[in-house]
This record gives sequence, C-alpha cells and structure tokens, in this order.
Amino acid sequence: MSTAQVTNPKQEATHKPKKIASLQFALKRLMSIHWIMATSYLILFMTGTTIFTLGENNYPIALLDFHVSMGLLVIGLLTYRTLTLLQVSWQKYSQRSPKFTPKWFGITALHSSLYLFMWAVPVTGVFLANTAGSDSVKFFGLPVPDVFPANEALVTFAGNLHFWFAYTFLAFIFLHMGVQHKTLQKAWRNGFRLISRSGT
Repeated sequence: MSTAQVTNPKQEATHKPKKIASLQFALKRLMSIHWIMATSYLILFMTGTTIFTLGENNYPIALLDFHVSMGLLVIGLLTYRTLTLLQVSWQKYSQRSPKFTPKWFGITALHSSLYLFMWAVPVTGVFLANTAGSDSVKFFGLPVPDVFPANEALVTFAGNLHFWFAYTFLAFIFLHMGVQHKTLQKAWRNGFRLISRSGT
C-alpha cells in the first residue's frame, strides 16, 4: 500500500469538525440574508403598492427613487444569497446525495420558483424604469447605467409584467409561509422573548 493511500485518523477526525463548523457558519449567513431580504421585499411591496394606489404623477418622486434603489439592493443581496446557497449545497451534498423523495422535489420546486421571482420582480422593475426614460435609475442617489433602451411603446407592457410578477411572487410567499408555519411560529416566539427581556 502506498503512502498516498494511508489515511491519518487524527487528521480525519480534526478535518470533520472544521467542515461541520464551516457548514454551520454558512447556514447562519444564509438565514441572516434570508431575513434581511424578507424585510427588504416587505418594504418593496409596501412602497410599490403605495405608488400604484396613488397613481401616475401623484406619488412623490423620492418614493419612487427609494423603491427603485431597494430593488437594486435586493438584486445584490440575491446574488450574495445564491452564492452562499451554492456553497451550502456543495458542502452538504458533496459527500452524500439528497433523498429524492416527492417531498424533496416539492420543496425544491417551491424554492426554485421563489428564487426565480426574487430575481424577476426587481429586474422587471429596472426594465420598466429604463423603458420610461434613459438615465432614470439611481441607487440611493448614485446614477446607474441603463440596462434596457428607452422605449415608450414598451412602458405599458413593462408595467404589467412587473405588476403580475410581483403579485404572483406574493402568492408564492404566502404558500412558502404556509409550508414553513412551524418555523415562523418559532421565530415569532423567539422574537417576543427578546422583546420581553429587553423590556425588563
């Protein structure tokens, strides 16, 4: 037997805890970005609904600029979240494959749809802003280069696309909340405990 085939039990024993610790740290980052993005999308839905309710030319421009800036922010957060998820998936499934059960396929399909809409909603928002006029997108005051050309003929189409993607996404969020109701209940309980402790 060659020396390359000989494994050192001590090295293997120390390597495994490090790998577990790395996976746990990545999972914590993933959950942190999950709640940050959940809050960001809540803000997007609140500001977007306000803009839609007030109607064209009746909403403050600052509100629209803030809404667009939040949309750009979630695109960046989603990119970071996707990279973290790939890291977690690689560490989790590199040694063993997942159990391909109907439940696994259902959860994977739901989460894949959520990621698709998390991307589609802000991107169609940028599409709407760009078609309405060039140099119209800013990230908290900083000008952002146009991704799509200005085209007034596409404004109505872009608006409808953004609207329906947003509210279809909202329906999937409620479905996700229903599936994860136990996790949400636990999060609410932990949140109330922290509030009660800080008040005493």
